[in-house]
Amino acid sequence: MQVPISFMTVALFAVIAQACFAAGLLAASPFNRVSNRFLALLMAAIALWVLDGFFRASGLYGQNANLYFSPIYYSLAFGPLLYFYVRSLVNHGFRWRAGYWLHFGPVLLQAALYWWLRFQPYAVRNDFWQHVHRPVTYRLEFIGTWVSLMVYLFLSLRLLRQYSRWLEDNFSEVSRLRLRWLRWLLVLLAVVSGQWLVELVLREFFGLYYRYDYSTELLGVVVFVIGIVGLRQADMRAVHFAPEEQPGQVPAETGPVEPLPVAAEPAEPTVVEAAATGPAQPIQPASPPSAPGPDPRIMERIRRALVDDKLYQNPTLTLAELSAHTGLPARLISFTVNAGFGRSFNDLVNGYRVAEVQRRLAAPDARRFTLLGIAFESGFNSKTTFNRIFKQMTGRAPREYQAEA
Repeated sequence: MQVPISFMTVALFAVIAQACFAAGLLAASPFNRVSNRFLALLMAAIALWVLDGFFRASGLYGQNANLYFSPIYYSLAFGPLLYFYVRSLVNHGFRWRAGYWLHFGPVLLQAALYWWLRFQPYAVRNDFWQHVHRPVTYRLEFIGTWVSLMVYLFLSLRLLRQYSRWLEDNFSEVSRLRLRWLRWLLVLLAVVSGQWLVELVLREFFGLYYRYDYSTELLGVVVFVIGIVGLRQADMRAVHFAPEEQPGQVPAETGPVEPLPVAAEPAEPTVVEAAATGPAQPIQPASPPSAPGPDPRIMERIRRALVDDKLYQNPTLTLAELSAHTGLPARLISFTVNAGFGRSFNDLVNGYRVAEVQRRLAAPDARRFTLLGIAFESGFNSKTTFNRIFKQMTGRAPREYQAEA
């Protein structure tokens, strides 16, 4: 067999080779092991789909009819593998359960069909193509792949939205954990789904097969992006997001709270406290609460841990670490921060950090230190994150604020 050299054949071969290499690296990666294996399987399944396009573009199908019905079609696994990749990536404690096999039932049937056909004589395969596959099973396979991918794309996007909200309530530094690249990947897969819908309409209503088929090229772009970005994903061992556990609910049992010393007179709020809690609001008439409110003693204990013990200066402070320091349940802290301080955990901690930067810039010896040095000593560990958060909270870029200080 001869493979003609053209841009398309070279590009498709390069994509397949890159996908196989990247999938091998992901499968052997020492961190994010479970999620990376799901991603490696997804890359392998997409690479096999691209291989079908390579066979068509190179004319190998015409040179060797036995290549037809090779067991390279596992498209019904695209959606489930993507969903379980997202699910295991945002929860380091993810464990496989027997019930999850139901998600892969359709692709197991798809694989069984092609493996059975692979060992049949050419006459049987040709008869199957003419009388069964083209009029029936091809449609079921194609439409099923489209429906499956759309359903699991929706589930994955919903899970990522929930994860984004949870992330703000559990981590003070989220720049490497946001998974923005994964959202773009899901959008790209949605574009592929749109292309498949166009192919479906052209085939069903106009009888056009492969006339305007760009899904192979689009999937090639998808697998190329996965290979580059998936390998650069940050270590997610600290992330344990369980979607069924919604934050912000009052825990049933909060445990004993140590009494705090009562001041003789209310203290003047410090710069840090003012920045973290925002400007004072006018007192509203009291109304009967519909649910228990935050305990002021819990709020004070959280404030003391962050301000007096300077936990906000820990650049990677998490809700779990604050819980361990205070001895308070993480869910109780999350509820108190949201309901009492009116902020997410991320905003609260970064509010203290920004206030510390402002305090340091107002000090007489501020010119002795660099702006970035002050930011790092205040708890930030990234120039980009510092600039973004400072401007978000003050309305001015750090350099502008420094010039006016």
